[in-house]
Amino acid sequence: MSDQQASRFTPQNKSTHERLSTHTVGLVALSDFRKRRAEVLEQQEREAREAALSGTSKPDRSQTGTPDNAGSDSAGSAGPGPLKKKLKKKTKQKPGKKLLSFGDDEDEGDDAENVSAASEPPSDKDGTSSEKKAKFKANAAVGLAPKAVTKAALRKEAAEREALRREFVALQEAVKATEIAIPFVFYDGANIPGGTVRMKKGDYIWVFLDKSRKVGAELGVGEQANAQRAWARVGVDDLMLVRGTVIIPHHYDFYYFVVNKSTGPRGIRLFDYSAEAPIRTADSDSDLPTGVLVTAAAKAAAAKARQPDISTLEGFGEDPTLTKVVDRRWYERHKHIYPASTWQEFDPEMDYSSQIRKDTGGNTFFFTK
Repeated sequence: MSDQQASRFTPQNKSTHERLSTHTVGLVALSDFRKRRAEVLEQQEREAREAALSGTSKPDRSQTGTPDNAGSDSAGSAGPGPLKKKLKKKTKQKPGKKLLSFGDDEDEGDDAENVSAASEPPSDKDGTSSEKKAKFKANAAVGLAPKAVTKAALRKEAAEREALRREFVALQEAVKATEIAIPFVFYDGANIPGGTVRMKKGDYIWVFLDKSRKVGAELGVGEQANAQRAWARVGVDDLMLVRGTVIIPHHYDFYYFVVNKSTGPRGIRLFDYSAEAPIRTADSDSDLPTGVLVTAAAKAAAAKARQPDISTLEGFGEDPTLTKVVDRRWYERHKHIYPASTWQEFDPEMDYSSQIRKDTGGNTFFFTK
């Protein structure tokens, strides 16, 4: 009886933490700790049941709570486990006085899981994270990429370019084929009338000089007794074309000056002709007989017959002294004497409108318009 009374007032039911602290000192393996904890809990429950049957004491719920190994909801339903709370508190507050060498592993594992779960971006129902969705939305705002050009579109574009090219070439050829009239004079210190030559805008300068040479032979221009024979010995390279005060090289064509609207001194255009193609009213071969073989001579005769009168051509009313045909040998002998001293060879890069001409002595030339 005395033993029962003594056991009634003596605190025989120790807490789970105290029993674990007593029985788990020195353990190094987690399996040993779990086994020892299971034994302690089983012993504590057995003592609680015996105390309840004897009616001597009422078991404490905080001591009989049995938290599972993974900290499941069975222990959390009765409130947070005292063992887990105390272990975490002791680990955080007094890391230097640890009784269990492996108690920190579970906490670190739980903390790592919590940190990884917190750092991982939230996912939607379909498994796509909000970060990926944000990236997708940002890329979607850029706009749709242009569609790839098909072969049919490339062929159509190439056909359009070719049609434009052919149209430009046809217009260019029509302008080059347009006839003009160029009145000129022969110059050897004095102006000798040479007449008017029919040319095309696409002809080169040397072609004009060759026609002027034939005109000089027909007219017998010169002081020699047999001027026609003398002109026959003159070549195109021996002649020069001087337009105003500019010497035009042989390799240029009239079309170049027409299209580029080249100007000479005082801003006057060198060849003031139109760059537009003439309007054709009828086919070029309409006058030829049909059903018979047409020879080249017949075509040339028909074309000559259809040529407009030279007086109706562009440039017919120009001043003949504006275009001079000069013997190069005479120019080499007199290029230091006026007016040959004012002549200069054409340079496509020079701006003649702002040029100030001076003679060899540095004196400025004054020209009248």
